[in-house]
Amino acid sequence: MSYNELRKDYLLDRWVVIAIERGRRPTDFVKQERQQAKTGVCPMCPGNEHMTPPAVLAYLQSGKGIKKVRDSNDQRHKNWVIRVIPNLYPAFLPPKAGISKKQIEKNENLCLAVGHHEVLVEAPIHDAHPANASIPQLTHVINGYIDRLRELSAKPYVQYVSVFRNHGLEAGASLSHAHSQIIAMPHFPRTVKEEIDASRTYWKKNGRCAFCDIIRKERHGPRFILENPSFTAFAPYASINPMEFWIVPRKHETSLLEMSPNAVKTLAETMKTCLNGLKILVDDPPYNFGFHLTTKPEAADYYHWHLEVYPRLAIWAGYEKSTGAYINTMTPETAAESLRTEINKTR
Repeated sequence: MSYNELRKDYLLDRWVVIAIERGRRPTDFVKQERQQAKTGVCPMCPGNEHMTPPAVLAYLQSGKGIKKVRDSNDQRHKNWVIRVIPNLYPAFLPPKAGISKKQIEKNENLCLAVGHHEVLVEAPIHDAHPANASIPQLTHVINGYIDRLRELSAKPYVQYVSVFRNHGLEAGASLSHAHSQIIAMPHFPRTVKEEIDASRTYWKKNGRCAFCDIIRKERHGPRFILENPSFTAFAPYASINPMEFWIVPRKHETSLLEMSPNAVKTLAETMKTCLNGLKILVDDPPYNFGFHLTTKPEAADYYHWHLEVYPRLAIWAGYEKSTGAYINTMTPETAAESLRTEINKTR
């Protein structure tokens, strides 16, 4: 009998049991029937703009380029390419007049949930999810992330901007129209803060970026998925989810704001390729993804932004919830090999 492996995250004090004995494959996670979001009139589809709050940003096709506009209470722009709207049920709200800085800042165990919560409608086409969308359309989506990140991170009460996506009802997407979410908050989320702190410690000790070293190791190992001039994709050594993978820029950057236009297009290509491979392998599974980043200039030497993709193929139960540790029933090596093989079929 061989032992399962207990693996520690690259930087975080987080442990994962890699259940080698179970040895599951991607096909083991294919469901005959997945939960579907409610059907009916979609407020995100063209023609239904009046059903949403005014867009804080919309891209309109203008000749061969893009015109950026905002809606007003009396006007909703039509013929848009992407739209960014306030969430109808926000977790964070902009500060009202009279709220003091002291109320916003963390005070012992309490601070006000001041910030912004937005929805980025990714396309006029209902099902234009990243695995299906055209490269130009997905490029617009990433540029939308960048525009909102730039504006929101500049606000004095915002410490962190989270850009994330829920795909499928089981992953938390109550509406099936292709969309992402953006939350600007007055504090740093724990996981990213711990990554930043650990990256700073690594840099002080080694004089190098931890993520740059991780890329150098993973691009030649069994967890490698793909690489192009701008990005490397791989399954992380201590994956907590079956089929989890990361996309990391090869150039040292702290946030999406540092990407060149060419790198934005390449990121769109990389995301589409990897997410389409996942869709084919596991029959369009629910997933979440999130960008880990910082816009703080003091982190420029030691932090490295990246995109983490978490397929929702397992249920976290008593062990995970009571310990903060995880059991992954598929090895990252198997996940990477499967994705790499599927992606190479379509190249």
